[in-house]
Amino acid sequence: MGDVTTVTENGQHLKIATQNARAEITVYSPSVIRVRIDKKELASDFSYAVIAKPQQGKASITQNDNEIQLVTDSVKMIIGKKPFSVTFYTPDGKVISQDETGLATSWVSDYVTTYKKMQDGERFVGLGEKTGALDRRGSGYTHWNSDVFGYRVDQDPLYSTIPFYIGIHHGLNYGIFLDNTWQSDFNFGASNNRFSSFGARGGEMNYYFIYHKNLADIITSYTALTGRMNLPPLWSLGYQQNRYSYYPDTEVYRIAQTLREKKIPADGITLDIHYMDKYKVFTWDKNRFPDPVKMNSRLKEMGFKTTVIVDPGVKTEASYGVYERGQKSDIFIKYADNTNYTGEVWPGWCHFPDFTGAKGRDWWQGEIKQYAADGVSGIWNDMNEIATWGQKMPDNVIFDWEGRKAAHPEARNAYGMQMARASYEGFRKALNKRPFILSRSGYAGLQRYSALWTGDNRAEDDHMLQGVRLLSSLGLSGVPFSGMDIGGFTGNASVALYTKWVQIGAFNPYFRNHTGVNTKSAEPWAFGEETLEVARNYINLRYKLLPYLYSTFYEATQDGLPVVRSLAINYTHDAKVYQYQNQYLFGNAFLVAPFAGADAYGIVYLPKGKWYNLYSDELSDGGTETIVKLANNKLPVYVKESAIIPMQSLIQNTTEKPTDTLNVHIYKGDVNNSFVYYEDDGESYDYEKGSFYKRTISYNAAKKAITFAKADGSMASKFKHIRLYMHGFGNTDLKAGGKQLQAKAEFVSFINPVSKFDPQGVANAAEGSNTRTVTLPNNSAEFVINY
Repeated sequence: MGDVTTVTENGQHLKIATQNARAEITVYSPSVIRVRIDKKELASDFSYAVIAKPQQGKASITQNDNEIQLVTDSVKMIIGKKPFSVTFYTPDGKVISQDETGLATSWVSDYVTTYKKMQDGERFVGLGEKTGALDRRGSGYTHWNSDVFGYRVDQDPLYSTIPFYIGIHHGLNYGIFLDNTWQSDFNFGASNNRFSSFGARGGEMNYYFIYHKNLADIITSYTALTGRMNLPPLWSLGYQQNRYSYYPDTEVYRIAQTLREKKIPADGITLDIHYMDKYKVFTWDKNRFPDPVKMNSRLKEMGFKTTVIVDPGVKTEASYGVYERGQKSDIFIKYADNTNYTGEVWPGWCHFPDFTGAKGRDWWQGEIKQYAADGVSGIWNDMNEIATWGQKMPDNVIFDWEGRKAAHPEARNAYGMQMARASYEGFRKALNKRPFILSRSGYAGLQRYSALWTGDNRAEDDHMLQGVRLLSSLGLSGVPFSGMDIGGFTGNASVALYTKWVQIGAFNPYFRNHTGVNTKSAEPWAFGEETLEVARNYINLRYKLLPYLYSTFYEATQDGLPVVRSLAINYTHDAKVYQYQNQYLFGNAFLVAPFAGADAYGIVYLPKGKWYNLYSDELSDGGTETIVKLANNKLPVYVKESAIIPMQSLIQNTTEKPTDTLNVHIYKGDVNNSFVYYEDDGESYDYEKGSFYKRTISYNAAKKAITFAKADGSMASKFKHIRLYMHGFGNTDLKAGGKQLQAKAEFVSFINPVSKFDPQGVANAAEGSNTRTVTLPNNSAEFVINY
């Protein structure tokens, strides 16, 4: 970039010219500073990811011959002038992040890169859907959305692009989001011992620096920039049954009926590409599915919602109405000579809608209405990287890019996100209630429109555990609603692997069982009676936990924090959590410790604090590593001290009403805690008008008090009573309003402890610690329980 030649101040904004470049610095908030750099005058501002505007605030700017100093309440930025360089400090002068001396931001041809000094012991986490270790140090990654069937556990890139990471060192943590849709590369000390770097093959250097003392707040600020998810329909949090493919309609009925007969709670059945007429989007195969409206209506009567797959490719067939309407509306992506691009996918040679323009999205929304009319409730966007046979889309394909025009190298990484956007916006209008939208591909900000799953994984132990880390990394990167194909998409899972995987799936945000064509059946009953019972136990637990899970999703809409939480979020500077990288928190209460299917023993690490065994209430001190004997019917799960967990009675699907009692589990601890309990109708947008029920439940260890705050919202709770389960409190007296409460002791079973496959189950139930319970009316006014 060379030396700084001129500086222009305008409130919270700096324009800087150097010998070889132009730069702009903008204070977005006291904790977020944006840096834009290009070799030429900066272009007009545009982003598919960032929806926030800079906040007006206090920023002090001073300068001398050698540097510019920009100071907010949270961070100090020093811009060197000879040559241009950037360093961020804490208010008390600690280095958070600094450009590498002599390299800073520079170009090789049009490839722009920013080089940062790698701090001693620095760790790097996040970066979205990336394989490898939780700590990215020593690795390099590329963002180029790709169709990677049966990918290796070390393969890169995968399907989606989220160029956001968090650096951790010396008790500090910061985030960097590179908002550039070109192919980008991140190097965290791969093949060098000097720097970390991030850069793109074209476009400008455009990054946001985020600093907070707590890592969780970095995620909150990042999602304030890029947006947060909308509340999903409640049914989409239930168990989903899928395979490639269920057909004809009689097979779909068989699967649905078997789920009901075997008492496996479930809310969704997903149809893969074989429901279509010769794989043509927005069609039904009339031989396999002669009456989709009747089928979907019948499924709804059984408590199932239907999700269908859609691909972007539109077959070039003159008699195909979707194609003819697309041609007439002129909405397909084009070569530079203005002829439609043609690529080959499932239906054969296809054109592709241009979702980067309003005209293309509007056309797609018009077509997608038919699915709503057919009784479909969810849209699964697939093949939207864009995937084509040959996997080599030409660079000279032009996209509208909101009227700005962009070639394939710039547009590719955003295409899948914009398809998900078109599906979300169109299906929301068509259904007039919350749609479920799933996507395979996306870009930063995709969480505003869609859930994401990790694509075509393999039925192998390392894929199951890699999937856990992918969900953790997506959570660190602003995507709360994520999942993986339970049981593995390619290949055939062993009984032990499938049994472990379905247990982990119960603690995933999106819980979908899925396998591919030419594989063995992979429904829960396909692996024998023992696996069926274990699967049913954990799916039952999932449905009992829906009040907790739905409230956790509500939290994600408010602060961006994920459902699957890497231990790095809460225990950032504990080196052990990077060693035990497959463990994660499910919400804020549960610690889940996955292991390979055939493992007989494993080591569990419990971070600082106190932890209860979910199944026995056995209490353990944190900061410990414990060898545990693994059982095929029990996933190691622990509950954090002071946890607050609302649950309900077992239901078979979300259209079924639970009993009128909300079961609230409180675990005794030495730290204060609170939980925001949230209810609404689970399907409409009436909550935006105040129709919800929300109250904060607090646990105060010092005051020995449990407080149910006054409820907010205009909706009444569906629960008339609250049953309080007091774990670890012994025979403590309970009082409310000065009056003694009559409590009783009983054993709590979270999964069925009495099993013919678990001879110790009866003994374990008898030996389990007693839990004190008391039932109270669910009064929406504030009430306090003292112990």
